[in-house]
Amino acid sequence: MVIRIRQENHMRRNLRTALATAAVGAFTGGLLVAVAGPATAASGLEGDFNGDGYQDVAVSAPYASVSGQANAGSVTVLYGSASGAGAAKIQTVSQNSTGVPGSAEKGDGFGSHTTAGDFNGDGYADLAVGAPGEDAGSDTDGGTAVILWGGSAGLSGGTTVSDPARSSHDRFGAPLAAGDYNGDGRADLAIGSDQNWVDIYRGGFTKSGSTGGHYKVTTPVLKVKGSDIFNLTPGDVNHDGRTDLLVDGYEGETSGDYYFNANYYLPGSSSGVTTSGAQKLPAGIISDIGDVNNDGYGDIVIGNHWDAASYTPGAAKGGAVQLVWGTASGPTGGTSTLEQNTAGVPGTSETGDGFGWELSLGDINGDGYDDLAIGSPGEDLNGIADAGMVSVLYGSTSGFQSTGTQALAQDTPGVPGGNEDGDGFGGELLLTDATGDGKADLTVGLPWENNSDGYVVAFASDGSKISTSGRGIGLTAAKVSTSGTPLFGIQMAG
Repeated sequence: MVIRIRQENHMRRNLRTALATAAVGAFTGGLLVAVAGPATAASGLEGDFNGDGYQDVAVSAPYASVSGQANAGSVTVLYGSASGAGAAKIQTVSQNSTGVPGSAEKGDGFGSHTTAGDFNGDGYADLAVGAPGEDAGSDTDGGTAVILWGGSAGLSGGTTVSDPARSSHDRFGAPLAAGDYNGDGRADLAIGSDQNWVDIYRGGFTKSGSTGGHYKVTTPVLKVKGSDIFNLTPGDVNHDGRTDLLVDGYEGETSGDYYFNANYYLPGSSSGVTTSGAQKLPAGIISDIGDVNNDGYGDIVIGNHWDAASYTPGAAKGGAVQLVWGTASGPTGGTSTLEQNTAGVPGTSETGDGFGWELSLGDINGDGYDDLAIGSPGEDLNGIADAGMVSVLYGSTSGFQSTGTQALAQDTPGVPGGNEDGDGFGGELLLTDATGDGKADLTVGLPWENNSDGYVVAFASDGSKISTSGRGIGLTAAKVSTSGTPLFGIQMAG
């Protein structure tokens, strides 16, 4: 029997599976990694690359041209401040930057995947960056991952993470996920490739290239031609002090001609990530983990952005979001579904909306309940196709509230720009505390703005909700070349 894999996407953009990833951070649903007290005055905050007490936002342009090399890729850091992400300082890093391993080459895709963590335990957040298109010697598209080191001046220099089995895979560095998988208080790094296993490096990284050890986890994801794992999402679901890992790919358990997307929960343990106790969860490439009902357990949100016609399990017209409740036993507390036709959710379910294309959790109003930003980059607004919209829902003891929700788009007063065909507002999202007030702020990516140049809008929490007064950052401010299709804003971490 010929195995046919069914995974339809009726939106015009098809880069999600290539560029999907998740960031770990105190305000984005991931486990805040505990580290020993540093000798410096660094804040120790996840995503704070310069240690000033404000979380920063790393924005990727993986197809940016660098020194004439098409699709070489770059990462731009919007440093946090009291005025918000990117208001005080912006820095762009590529493989041509001083101290960064390698050199910018055609098709490297530097920045396709990123994740933040304090990998060397000095109190400054570092940034792991994947370049899955990097040619590793004679190995075309072998891929690489590097750690850019945080310090008082921000990110500077870097170290290559050694690939333990270069000849056995391609696209090393896609995807990435930081977390404390064995609960020893040090940040570990999980690295994917085009295979169905994950290489996990234990904390204890040094600038000379050593780590605290390495092990490999073969996941339940089906081996297929091409990339097996689409996304890795870290977070502590069972509240045991160890980061658990959500792995997305194809499942191989359904009988018949088709195999569908699925997520697998792999718990952390004293020895790290394990398949013992693994659980299959609903379909959807993008997910996040946070405490929606403030019970101490990590709840999982999964975006199933496909339309019902895709036949993907759980798919709905216009897309859907699954909420899986965390318990001491893992993600076993039941599941609920959000659609745009759900009471209180902005908009109406329409074919091609892509509701759930992107998700991010964080506590916007400081009430102890994680709130949810949902991207619908395929939303048509006032006759403009794929203009895009972001919905913001607020957490409570019983889940997401049906009142007080927000809808943001480029025609919302205060938001820079205007609705245009194919912009895809909400194509990437990150909730993180860029203003240092203890409340999550929102950064929105529009990677297809201006013929895929890309654009980012930084919003701040006003203490109770997301303020609609946004700051736009484009290629000029980021000092990214306009050549080709940079896709600035397709991926963010912090």
